Amino acid sequence: MASLNKIYRTDIDGLRAVAVISVILFHLGFLSNGYLGVDIFFVISGYLITGIVYNEVVEEKFSVVKFYERRLRRIFPLVLFTCLAALILGLVFMLPDDLENLCQSIIATNFSANNILMYITSADYWAVKNDYKPLMHTWSLGIEEQFYLLYPFIFFVLKGNRKKYILGILILLSIVSLVLFIVSSNVPAKFYFLHFRFFELAVGGICAIYFTTNPISNNAKTQYILLTCLALTILLLYTNFISSNTVKVLITTFLSAAILVLGGSQYQSSRLYSVIMSNTVMSTIGKISFSLYMWHQLVFAFARYFLVEEISLPFAIILSLAVVILSFLSYYTIENPFRNRKMMKTKPLLIIIGVSFILINGAAFYVYSVGGIVKDVPQLGLTVSNRPSQMNLFDSKSNINIQYNEDVRALDKPFSETSNKIKVLVLGNSFGRDVANILLESSFKNDIEVRYADLTMVESQTEMVTRISKADYIFFGSTYPNEKMIDQYKLDLRKAIIVGTKDFGNSNGIHYNKAIEDYHNYRTPMKKGYFEKNKTYKEKWGANYIDLVALIADSTGKVLVFTPEGKFLSQDTAHLTKHGAVFFAQLLETRLKNILGLK
Repeated sequence: MASLNKIYRTDIDGLRAVAVISVILFHLGFLSNGYLGVDIFFVISGYLITGIVYNEVVEEKFSVVKFYERRLRRIFPLVLFTCLAALILGLVFMLPDDLENLCQSIIATNFSANNILMYITSADYWAVKNDYKPLMHTWSLGIEEQFYLLYPFIFFVLKGNRKKYILGILILLSIVSLVLFIVSSNVPAKFYFLHFRFFELAVGGICAIYFTTNPISNNAKTQYILLTCLALTILLLYTNFISSNTVKVLITTFLSAAILVLGGSQYQSSRLYSVIMSNTVMSTIGKISFSLYMWHQLVFAFARYFLVEEISLPFAIILSLAVVILSFLSYYTIENPFRNRKMMKTKPLLIIIGVSFILINGAAFYVYSVGGIVKDVPQLGLTVSNRPSQMNLFDSKSNINIQYNEDVRALDKPFSETSNKIKVLVLGNSFGRDVANILLESSFKNDIEVRYADLTMVESQTEMVTRISKADYIFFGSTYPNEKMIDQYKLDLRKAIIVGTKDFGNSNGIHYNKAIEDYHNYRTPMKKGYFEKNKTYKEKWGANYIDLVALIADSTGKVLVFTPEGKFLSQDTAHLTKHGAVFFAQLLETRLKNILGLK
């Protein structure tokens, strides 16, 4: 039986090049639809892998063990090496909180689960904070590897006389996945989970099986349709004429499948298509596309972390050249040798991958377990000798780097019946706990009784109504009052104090890696929209609003990053360190005393 996949197609390398260039431009911040390159990769992967496996089933040569060995050779050596590079760079340049998060990603990436971790920790793929995560892009590897974990068993179960059912099963599973993708309103889940993405990989596989025995005619009409599909794909990637992400993904998937199918009859006969997709540059980029994909975000994230806050065009060119050089090196020294069974026998392959897997993940887990505190960080007042004794064991409430904020939860209890202190209730999420810490670090902390509650986690509404009624003052650190809340908890707005939003930029990494001399005046721009958000809140709440931004911002809207002593105000650019809480308590002392009626 003829096979589309037994003949090497240079145009598929060209399609890979289109995909990886788009993704790279997206992560540089220059192409808003560039993330769709991943969808192209999914279709290509399904097309090629299915073609190989199905041919083996037809020829009665299919082996699940050999399938996994091929995947192991193709993926793990480079993934492990880039994870090691990320870990080393992280140990040198990263702050503890960021290093801890990186180590989580290393472990998740190596266990083919970074898509799940990203869903839990960074549901919004487009959030600015993801630009500073060196391994955020390996979410797609998680989906592919989970697909590969399940996929071969379809062929194993349906081999032999049952192979006639393979195509039908794939179509059925694809329809289920496609329907789930279309009807689901859970945007992050649709982005990160396999059952919503299965159809993209399977569509490529369906095309590989069906059009192996039903090839497309090689004629002028086919060429025109092919070039139209290619043009539409480029238009979709490089313009914004469609707003719905769901529609974008669907169109990208089926256009990619069409290019793969139609290109099979045209890549040698159509001169125009060959010039576009099979030229030396495109083919070369396609060949090293896996290396390009693995290196680009690592280079860009660390560049943003310790070199430059915003990647300009000249700097983008320099970084892209660095990515290309690293990719050529890894392609010829890692990818090719490990994929070549003559150069790398199976036993040494398993030993190298096994030992590397254990050492890299073991090191990452240790660094994660100590909260990334593996060196002294004076800017956070941390030293290895005084780091907390508890270890991180996948419990967010005992996380070393947020323990100061989490400790406020102990104040989630009723007011005492005998105390004559001023009763202060703080409402809000983690930002509310920041407000509680400001009050607890104040000079008048012994004159007030602070209690805390998160209204989104209230167990007893009756008890909360009682607590609110007993409070002399209610500070809102987030989840600001609305009509429903006022009615539900019988809030008296005359007791309400609204503590404003705050923000300390995109990342502390760039500040940490600078030689700063004037901490009093060193500032950074806030994230986009925060200055406007603060202004809106201030106009709404008037005299009841405590404007934190005004205390630390200059006339251009840039805010302080450090205390005058050179300590970070925030460890994650959002929540206060102890130094930050003390600093704001000092700045707000007079205002808070006046509010609370203290002398």
